[in-house]
Amino acid sequence: MSRIGKQPVAIPAKVKVDVNQGVVKVEGPKGRLEFSLPGGTVAKVEGGNVVLSRPDDSAKAKAFHGLSRALVSNMVAGVSEGFTKQLEIQGVGFKAAVQGKQITMNLGYSHQIHYPIPDQIKVTVEENTKIKIEGPDRQVVGRVAAELRSFYPPEPYKGKGVRYVGEQVRRKEGKTVQ
Repeated sequence: MSRIGKQPVAIPAKVKVDVNQGVVKVEGPKGRLEFSLPGGTVAKVEGGNVVLSRPDDSAKAKAFHGLSRALVSNMVAGVSEGFTKQLEIQGVGFKAAVQGKQITMNLGYSHQIHYPIPDQIKVTVEENTKIKIEGPDRQVVGRVAAELRSFYPPEPYKGKGVRYVGEQVRRKEGKTVQ
C-alpha cells in the first residue's frame, strides 16, 4: 500500500469536507475548493478524517492513490491556513504595484507588464519591491509566483530580476580586459 496514500487526512474544526460521486469539496474560512478523484480512487469521511483507498495494486492506482491523498491534504490545509509565496524585485527602477485585480510591473523593458490576478488569490506589494501572494489553492499560488518570476528571472551577472525570498542566485564574474 502507498505510504502516503494510507495516511488519513485530519479535518480541522472550521473545515467542512463533502465527498460525492468522486468529487471532494472542501470549505473553510479561507475559501472553497473542489477536486475530482482520478482513476477509481475512493474517498470517505470517517470521524474527523478523510480516508482514501484504491481498487487494486496496479502501479497507476498506487500513484494516483498517493497523489490524491496529497492533493486532498493540501486542500484541507489551504482552506484552513492558506498558502503564501513571497517574491522580491532587485534592480534599479524595477517596481510593482497592484491596481484592482491586476499587478503592474516595471522591469526595465520599454513597456509595463500587466498580469491579471486569478480569483481567490490575494497579492500585496510592500515597498514597491516585495510581492506577497496568498490563497487557499497551493497549485495556483505557486503558478502565479512562477509566472511573475518568469517575466524577468534573476540574471547571474548583476543579480537583477524577480526572485523568491531567500533564493540563492549563483553570481558569475564578468569578462575582463587583458
